[in-house]
Amino acid sequence: MNETKRSPLTRTPIVALVALICCMLWGSAFSGVKVGYRLIGIDAQDWASQMVFAGVRFLIAGVMAIVVGSIAERKVLLPTKTSTPKFMVISLFQTIFQYFFYYIGLAHTTGVKAAIIVAANVFTAILISSLLYRQEKLTAKKLIGCVIGFSGIVLVNAAGLEGGLHFSLLGDGFIFLCTVASGFSQVYMKRFSATENPVLLSGWQFAFGGAVMWLFGAVCGGHMTLATPGAWAILLYLSFVSAAAYSLWANLLKHNPVSKVTVFGFLNPMCGVIISTIVLREDGAFGLPGFGALLLVCLGILIVNRGNASGGKGTPSP
Repeated sequence: MNETKRSPLTRTPIVALVALICCMLWGSAFSGVKVGYRLIGIDAQDWASQMVFAGVRFLIAGVMAIVVGSIAERKVLLPTKTSTPKFMVISLFQTIFQYFFYYIGLAHTTGVKAAIIVAANVFTAILISSLLYRQEKLTAKKLIGCVIGFSGIVLVNAAGLEGGLHFSLLGDGFIFLCTVASGFSQVYMKRFSATENPVLLSGWQFAFGGAVMWLFGAVCGGHMTLATPGAWAILLYLSFVSAAAYSLWANLLKHNPVSKVTVFGFLNPMCGVIISTIVLREDGAFGLPGFGALLLVCLGILIVNRGNASGGKGTPSP
């Protein structure tokens, strides 16, 4: 506990800065994946190749995190008997389950809608942390914030952002399921990083999960051809996004309550919508439905975490 209080990562300005960097990186991934599909030549219906793409990306991300972490620690970050089952559990939710739904879902919906729906991971993480694992107290304020935030997700699906699109199970539904997996992964990372190096957990969970997804996709007939410098560039960039953003986020979770960190997640949908609009040129991102949905999502997150954001109070994981 004393180590956590002494860490500069508990200071709200530093938490805000690091979280902003993470959200900018994650926000660029929505459009990055869709650009990657185009450059590599992966069809929206070719889910097996999407798994190969994701698997290679996260395997490289894991290697990046392990190498950089080892250099920073001045020792090779090798898994131990205690850390191995922990990073495998995290990987099941953070990489395998989350990105199985994410990659398929993103192929069947817009980057703008995906960016807004993914904001639900803030609420799922808080609800899972409070109700299932008792890491935090669930208050009326948090429930009200969750309801307001989820209403934004309902709005963006009811109104649509491109001529009245309705809810799509393979698109919007799978993106929402990926947020549930993300909620579990954040809770487990918070719990396990109390006794393990968060960068070690991040790197090895990505490497393990990436290898599983790559093999699964390849066995099911998936393939990926990196025929151009652009294809290589987008793959390496997306790998860097995962390695850098998740390792930084894991360190924030190690030193703070889950809700104090996730308060800054409102920047994620905003960055995702703006970047998707600019890069993918998706119409309607700044129209009334899109703006209203973003406003509700951000307001819900702020209400849920208002106390923790300023005071840093909360019950840390055991």
